[in-house]
Parts: sequence; structure tokens; C-alpha cells
Amino acid sequence: MPQYSAKVMDHFAHPRNVGEMPDADGVGTVGNPVCGDIMKMYIKVRDGVIVDAKFQTFGCGAAIATSSISTEMIIGKSIDEAVQLTNAAVADALDGLPPMKMHCSLLAEEAVKSAINDYLLRTTGVGLPGMEAKDGAACDHHHHDMAHGDE
Repeated sequence: MPQYSAKVMDHFAHPRNVGEMPDADGVGTVGNPVCGDIMKMYIKVRDGVIVDAKFQTFGCGAAIATSSISTEMIIGKSIDEAVQLTNAAVADALDGLPPMKMHCSLLAEEAVKSAINDYLLRTTGVGLPGMEAKDGAACDHHHHDMAHGDE
């Protein structure tokens, strides 16, 4: 069984900012078909600053912990700052993740970027570079087996 830090266990047992946000300014949903994890991230933005974030995650304890801490890491940050969030920073904030669970921190990073992308599309009509045409999927490497219609 992988060893989890006390911080991972704390965020798993007591996740922060869980739930839906019906009036969200941006919503991002990302998934990893390989492990079945799904993360939905909601953000509320005022004057370019993320004033609130919530998440719903269907996945393992590490997926829940990375979602939880990533919401804490982006609240109070500007869009420009929040979009810089990396999976390494998420893992570091949790005092590390077992190697087999690092993909959870990547999913959290992608969920944040997906929510920001949605917010930007809604407000400016222009999403994050390289994300506009992906139908909310923030990464290609897990989606190669899905059929794409006439896009």
C-alpha cells in the first residue's frame, strides 16, 4: 500500500471546498479513463481574481486530496497566477505523492486550467492557448482511444 503524507490523509478525510457552485463563472471537467478518476472544478471570479473555488471528484483518495488542496491554492489568486499552477506544486503542497498517484496531481492541474479556460471563453471568447478545440479535455495523452467525429 502506498505511503501517504499526513497532509494527503487530512485533505482526503476533510476535503475543503467540496460541492457544486451553480453560479460559477467557470467550470472544468477532466477525466482519466485509465483509472476512472473524474474531477469537476468550479471557480468564481471577481475583477480577475478567483474569489471562490469548489470541486467534485469521483476518484481515489489522492484524487480527492489533490482537488481539495488545488482549490485552496487558487483562491485569492489572479487568473494569470492560477493558470501557472503545476502538478508538481500541488504534490509539494501535499508533502509529496506516491509515484503511482502523481497522475492525480496532473488531473488537478488540468481541472484548474479547464475551469479557467471555460471562464475565459465565457468572458472574452478566447480560451487558453492550445485548449480551445479540446471540448474541455485538457490533455491529449489519455484520449487517443476516443473516437472523434467531424471536428
